[in-house]
Amino acid sequence: MAAHRKFGTLPVFLTAISTILGAIMFLRFGFAVGSVGFLGTIFIILIGHMVTIPTAMALAEIATNQKVEGGGEYFIISRSFGINIGAAIGIALYFSQAISVAFYVIAFAEAFEVLKPWMASELGYIIYDNRLFSIPALLLLIWLMVKRGADLGMKALYVVVSLLGISLFLFFFGSTGYSETFDPSTLFKNISSDNGFFYVFAIIFPAFTGMTAGVGLSGDLKDPKKAIPLGTLTATVTGMVIYFFIAYKLASSASPTDLIENQLIMGDIAIWGPIIPIGLAAATISSALGSFMVAPRTLQAIGGDGVFPNKFLNRWVARGKITNNEPRNATIITSIIALVFVVLGDVNAVAEIISMFFMVTYGSLCLISFLQHFAADPSYRPSFKSKWYLSLLGAVMCVYLMFKINTPYALSAIVVMILLYLYISSKSDVNKGMANIFQGVIQQLSRRLQVFLQKSEKANTEEDWRPSVVCLSVDSFKRLDTLELMKWISHSYGFGMYVHLEHDYLSSASKLAADKKLERLIDYVSNNNSNVFVETLVSPSTTSAIAFIIQLPGISGQPNNMALFEYKKGETAWLSEVIDNYNLIKTAGHDLCILASSDKGFGFRKNIHIWIKKEDYENANLMILLSYIILGHSDWKKGQIKIFAAFPEESIAKEQENLIQLCATGRLPISPNNINVIPIEEHKSKNDLINAYSVDADLTLIGFHEGHVKTDEHTIFEGYEDVGNILFVNTLKPKFIK
Repeated sequence: MAAHRKFGTLPVFLTAISTILGAIMFLRFGFAVGSVGFLGTIFIILIGHMVTIPTAMALAEIATNQKVEGGGEYFIISRSFGINIGAAIGIALYFSQAISVAFYVIAFAEAFEVLKPWMASELGYIIYDNRLFSIPALLLLIWLMVKRGADLGMKALYVVVSLLGISLFLFFFGSTGYSETFDPSTLFKNISSDNGFFYVFAIIFPAFTGMTAGVGLSGDLKDPKKAIPLGTLTATVTGMVIYFFIAYKLASSASPTDLIENQLIMGDIAIWGPIIPIGLAAATISSALGSFMVAPRTLQAIGGDGVFPNKFLNRWVARGKITNNEPRNATIITSIIALVFVVLGDVNAVAEIISMFFMVTYGSLCLISFLQHFAADPSYRPSFKSKWYLSLLGAVMCVYLMFKINTPYALSAIVVMILLYLYISSKSDVNKGMANIFQGVIQQLSRRLQVFLQKSEKANTEEDWRPSVVCLSVDSFKRLDTLELMKWISHSYGFGMYVHLEHDYLSSASKLAADKKLERLIDYVSNNNSNVFVETLVSPSTTSAIAFIIQLPGISGQPNNMALFEYKKGETAWLSEVIDNYNLIKTAGHDLCILASSDKGFGFRKNIHIWIKKEDYENANLMILLSYIILGHSDWKKGQIKIFAAFPEESIAKEQENLIQLCATGRLPISPNNINVIPIEEHKSKNDLINAYSVDADLTLIGFHEGHVKTDEHTIFEGYEDVGNILFVNTLKPKFIK
């Protein structure tokens, strides 16, 4: 049987306003005015609402976009950040709410301070411990909540708010001898106090944190999308305005000394003094009621999501009454926690860390709203919209104030949240994260950056050259050498796009097969810490596939400038297809690199050999730059580059000097001792030289040019049986090393 939803906007407003105008207002607000003065108190109110107003607006925005179920803040955070992160925040939030019950009950006992002198003089009883009042009050509250639940809570809330309103009315219309002689010009004078601004702020800030209290009733609301925004925002603004007037009334009605020393100074100002203890009792019990209604619903929602590792515990916590889903079991747990802290008697130290957890919650809500503004998710269509800069302000202020209030507590709160997240992630079967929001943000950021780069008019000179490589491969799952090479090129300096070719006609079956292979490629690059962008392509023709990839835009936002292909030595079918399309690649203006893979692979990744020949000298700079870029990866951290140049004997000295000068002026990590100019011998071919000198090289770079391809076809790539992996390089435009 579905739960009956019965509450409208008014309960949300009353729950929030009764929590905002609570114990802190009666007991400690006078202390704040006396410590930092009227102006300082105004700053406290304004800074506090720099957190609460953006949070209230973010909450209203999120609530009008999605169906808000039971659990209120927890539901919103968990459905936006994912169950694991949301549950870590939600558990901390729940403990804050549960301990808050004890905090308000202890504050409720302070209302009986005025009775102690009378009881001592008239009855002869001296009461030293306020737990005489707080423990029975909590037990009565527990009995009422377990027996009657939120129905009685809301009925009591109407009475409580009425008493609260009467007490404020009598307070504002009261007067003192001090107020009759008060000089308004003193309002803006500094007050010398031993209490620092943020110390006072830490005490007062919990007074403003009740604006989300009504959200915990979301599971019992008829129309959460209307009730939550309207009730929460109205309560927040109303509370802020009332606090401004209270600050003025206190500053103009009592001296700073009286405000600091007398925690019930409002009773001396009001027309009828006893109304203030009555109002304090009403405010604290209403706040306790509000927390007692919200906390079990948060815990019930956490159990409903199956967060706890024990399935029986999840079911037991999530179970509610059949008629109205009242969280009776969660209420019992909350009662035990509250009773433990009331028995301890003093939660002043705990109150600060409660504020820390509330700050984490508010910061999370603001962060969700901020990220959603930039994620541009079509499914995010709130009827109420906050401003991204307000959400950002709220998130930043939460973090800032956490550390200003109490750095150890702030760090403790963050550490507890991380530990909870790690524990829940390790035990829970639910693996959702906040990837959806961040993915949307990154996609939008990437789009804007690429459009910006495309529109920029900066000259793309060869001096500013960096590799932007597109690779096409048919043997992705037979050999990984190409992906490794792409990883090194794309590590820091370059950009790489790897396309696996499925030779087939496009159909549902071939597309599905390509998608599965794409998943394998993504897993590989993820596990290999690679920055390469991978994709699959279905095409029956190699020519059409090459034509497609050379027209692809670069992932950097700038055009690709290099094409890379790979074949295994001794298998020339794919190589022949690439060579047949050489003119097509040339038309695109791409440099061409062909990797000849061997059984040696990349060996020990220690030595890169570059061979420079007179007939393809224009490839030298590109080969040197590529080698330098590859060497920048940690896989080659112990590697070195050796240059070999074959020239006639009469020009050896000059060519060696030119190469040494080139490496020195280009600041390349190539020692002069690693530059070897070898004389060309008539009886010995260049292939023989390369086989002899580079037999132990882990990667050898050899240049070729268009003439070789047209006259020799693929024979130019043969004859290097003794050498390991070879990268054949052909540059269409000269590169400069500056």
